[in-house]
Amino acid sequence: KFLTVSSSLQASIVFVFKFLNLSLSTNLTAQEGLQWRKSLPSKASDGIKMRNATKEALVVARRPDSGGIEGHVISLLANHFLVKFDPSLKVYHYNVEISPNPSKEVARMIKQKLVESNSGLLCGAHPAYDGRKNFYSPVEFQNGKLEFFVSLPIPTANKGSPFGEWNGFQQKQNQLKVFRINIRAVSKFDGKDLSSYLSNESDDWIPLPQDYLHALDVVLRESPMEKCICVGRSFYSSSTGGTKEIGGGAIGWRGFFQSLRPTQQGLALNVDSSITAFHESIGVIPYLQKQIDFLRDLTQRKTRSLSDDERKEVEKALRNIRVFVCHRETVQRYRVYGLTEEATENLYFADRDGKNLKLIDYFKDHYNYNIQFRNLPCLQISRSKPCYLPMELCMICEGQKFLGKLSDDQTARILKMGCQRPKERKAMIDGIMRGPAGPTSGNQAEEFKLHVSKEMSRLNGRILQPPKLKLGDGGHVRDITPSRRDRQWNLLNSHVFQGTRIERWALISFGGTQEQKSNLPKFINQLSRRCEQLGIFLSKSTVVSPQFEPTQVLNNVTLLESKLKKIHRAASNNLQLLICIMEKKHKGYADLKRIAETSVGFVSQCCLYPNLGKLSSQFLANLALKINAKVGGSTVALYNSLPSQIPRLFRLDEPVIFIGADVTHPHPLDDSSPSVAAVVGSMNWPAANKYVSRMRSQTHRQEIIQDLAAMVEELLDDFYQEVNKLPKRIIFFRDGVSETQFYKVLKEELQAVKEACARFPGYKPPITFAVVQKRHHTRLFPFEINPSSNQNQHFDENIPPGTVVDTVITHPREFDFYLCSHWGVKGTSRPTHYHVLWDENRFTSDELQKLVYNLCYTFARCTKPVSLVPPAYYAHLAAYRGRLYLERSESVAFTRSSNIISRVTPPKTTPLPKPSENVKKLMFYC
Repeated sequence: KFLTVSSSLQASIVFVFKFLNLSLSTNLTAQEGLQWRKSLPSKASDGIKMRNATKEALVVARRPDSGGIEGHVISLLANHFLVKFDPSLKVYHYNVEISPNPSKEVARMIKQKLVESNSGLLCGAHPAYDGRKNFYSPVEFQNGKLEFFVSLPIPTANKGSPFGEWNGFQQKQNQLKVFRINIRAVSKFDGKDLSSYLSNESDDWIPLPQDYLHALDVVLRESPMEKCICVGRSFYSSSTGGTKEIGGGAIGWRGFFQSLRPTQQGLALNVDSSITAFHESIGVIPYLQKQIDFLRDLTQRKTRSLSDDERKEVEKALRNIRVFVCHRETVQRYRVYGLTEEATENLYFADRDGKNLKLIDYFKDHYNYNIQFRNLPCLQISRSKPCYLPMELCMICEGQKFLGKLSDDQTARILKMGCQRPKERKAMIDGIMRGPAGPTSGNQAEEFKLHVSKEMSRLNGRILQPPKLKLGDGGHVRDITPSRRDRQWNLLNSHVFQGTRIERWALISFGGTQEQKSNLPKFINQLSRRCEQLGIFLSKSTVVSPQFEPTQVLNNVTLLESKLKKIHRAASNNLQLLICIMEKKHKGYADLKRIAETSVGFVSQCCLYPNLGKLSSQFLANLALKINAKVGGSTVALYNSLPSQIPRLFRLDEPVIFIGADVTHPHPLDDSSPSVAAVVGSMNWPAANKYVSRMRSQTHRQEIIQDLAAMVEELLDDFYQEVNKLPKRIIFFRDGVSETQFYKVLKEELQAVKEACARFPGYKPPITFAVVQKRHHTRLFPFEINPSSNQNQHFDENIPPGTVVDTVITHPREFDFYLCSHWGVKGTSRPTHYHVLWDENRFTSDELQKLVYNLCYTFARCTKPVSLVPPAYYAHLAAYRGRLYLERSESVAFTRSSNIISRVTPPKTTPLPKPSENVKKLMFYC
C-alpha cells in the first residue's frame, strides 16, 4: 500500500538519503521537480508517496499548469506531423545475428533477400530492420528460433595479391558469399502504455515506453534507410534535393531529418530539411589538388615528391576514406589506412613464385598502364599487411560523409546552402513528406497500422512583450522600450548602463601593409570618440607607442610571450586592455589569448585590418561594447527589475544567482584532446548582467561536468564577496545536453550543485535546473486563414521575437517550452528549447518564460535580444575560450601523426592554465 509520509518520517528519510550521499529537499513536492522515489509512485501534493521497491527512480518535473497565458496569440505551423497508431497492435521483437558480420549496406541486401525467399516461415510479414540486430514484426513468426542461409554476389579480394586483385572478372561474377542468419524471439509489446502516457489522463508517474516507441521509429525509418544514406538521424541522397560543391574536395548534399516524438497532441514525427558535407566522388589526385594548397599544381608537376610533413598531411586527408579502382572492372571497395613510406617507383612485392616484382612494371605488364605520379606514395589499403594502390588509379566512393574539419569558406558555403526563408523551407519539408524517399514513401507504416499525417501541426503561440530597458545616466535617452519589429534598439544619444574608464591601454599590430598601418592613428581617434559617445572613457593616447610586428611573431609562442610581457612592463604591470590588429585570421590568436589572460594578466580585443578600411559607426560601437564588457562595464539593464516583474519569487533583498554551464568537445577526428567544461555565474543583483567564469579540462568526450561541485562552490564564494550574501535561489541553465542524457546529467550534476551548497554551513537554496537546446529540428512558421477566401496564408517571414510555444508540440507531461527570443535575419529562425528537469522554486509557465525572455535582452555584446539565455550563451563562449587555451600554434595535434588504430583509453587530461588574478573576475571571454 501507498504510505503518505509525515513530516517527522520525512525528516528521517532525508537523513537516510544524505547518509547514502543522495539529496532530498525537505519540502519537495511532485510539482517542485524531480524526486527520489521508489518504483512507480502516484502524484504527491503535500509530501512524498512511495511503495516498496528495490530501485530508486528520478522523476522529471511535471508541467506546473496548462501553459502560459501572457502575450497576444499568433497562429503557427510546426514541422511536426501527427502519427496515429493502434494501441492494441502487438509488435514482436526479434534479435538478428548475421555471420560473417556484414556492412550496413550488405545487411540491408541480406534482409531484403531473406524476406523475399522465406515468406512462409515469416508468416508473410515484412519486418522492419534497424540495420544492426533488431527485427520488428506486426505478426509472430512460425518459430521463436529460426536459422537461414543467404548467398549474395559479394566480392572478396584475392589474399595472394598485394593489390586486392581478382584472378579474373569472370571469377568475380560467379563467386557468391554465404551468410548465416539466426533469428531469436526477444519480446512482444503493444501500444497501450504509450497511449496512456500520451493521454496524460493519470496522475501516476509512468516511464515513457521506450521499446514500443523505438519499434515505431524503426518502422518509419525503414523506407528512407533503403533509399538513402543514413547519417545519424538524417537521410541523404544525391537525388533527394540537389548537391553543390563547397570546395576543398567536399560537396553539400540536401537531405532530411526525422524523429518520432511524444507530444501533447499525441505521437508526432518531426521532419526537417538538412544539409551535410560529403566527400566529392572524384579521382584521388584531383581530390588532393582541391583539398591541399601545396598540391594545387600537381598535374603540371608529375615528378613531384612529398616531404615527411607533406606526406603526413596527405595521409591525414585520405585516412579512412573508401575508394575504388578504375584500371579494372570491379565492385570492390577499399578503405585507406595510410600511405606507403616509399614512393611508388621504389615499391616492390613478391609474386606467388617468390620473385620480386617492381610495382610500376606490374601495372605496365598486366594493364598496359604507365604510372604517371611515380614519386608519390601509394595508398595502403590493409590494416596489417602490405597492400598497395597507386593514387592515380583510385576514385573516391560516393556517399561518404566528409570526415575532416570544414574550412571557414566551406562552412560559409554549406550554411548558405541550408539558408532558406520560411516559405521555401516549409515547401521543402512538405515535398519531403510527399516525396519518393520520405518517411511515408514505403508500405511499412501500413503493415504496422500507422497513419502519418502529411499536414504540419497547427497551433497557437504567444508573443511576449519586450521589457523596458535602462541605459546610462549620462545620455539624453536614459530608458527605452524596443519597439521595432526586430526588437533591436540603438544607442543614439544614449550611454551604456555602466561605462568604464580605460586609461592604460596599448595597441599591437601583426602584419598589414604600410597604408593600413598609417591609418591606425585615425582608428584610435575614432574609436575613442565613439566610446565617449557611448559613455565609455578610452584614453586618446596609448601608454606605449603602438607596436608593429610581422605576422610571423604569431608563429613563435616564446617570442610572442616576450613581446606581450614587454608591453605589460612598459605599462607598469597595470595594463587594462591590449588591442591587437591582425592582417588576417591566424592560428596564433589562440596563443595570444592564452598568454595575455593566464601568463601576463590583461584582457585583449582583436580585430582585422580589412575591417578597419571603412570605420562605420556600427563597427566602432560593436567594438566598444565588447571592450566595455571585458574590462568590467555593462551595456544595459532591465528598467523594471526582476523582483518587480516576478514578485512571488524574487525580492530585492534576497539575491538570486543565474548559472550557465556547457561542455565543448574536440573535433570528431581528434581521439585524444580533452573536453572543456565551463560554468558561469551572475555576480550582481538585481541587474544580473555580469558573469564570472570557471573553466576545466576533463576526460575526452565526457559530457558530465566532472568538477562541477568545485566550480559552483567558487562561484558562490565570488557571489558572496560581491553581494555580501549567498544567493537565496539558484537558477541553473545547462547547455549542450541531448535528450538521451537528461537523466544522467540531472542525477550527477544536480547532486554536484547541492554538494557545492552543502560546503556552506546550513545553506540549502531551492534550485531550478533547466536544459537549453539549440540543436533540434523544430521549426515554427507564421500562418493564418484568410476568412474572405478561406485560403491558408503562409508568410515568408520569421516568427517575431518573443514567440513562445508550450502546447501541442511540447512534452505531454514535462515542463518544457520553445522560445524564439531573437529576430531571424537570414534563413528560418530556430527557437530555443527549454526543458526544466528540476524545479524547487516552483515557477509557473508565465514566470519562467518571462524571466528567460527578459534576460535575453541583457547580453553584453549587442543591442538586440539574443537567441539563447545569456548564462548559457556566456558558458558557451567561456568553454570555447578554454578550448583555445589547449591549442598550440607551433605543435600539431597528436592525432594527426598518430597510429591508424585508435587508442583504447583516452590519454591523461591536460589541465587548463588558470586566468590571472587581474582577469578572472572579468568577462574576458565575451
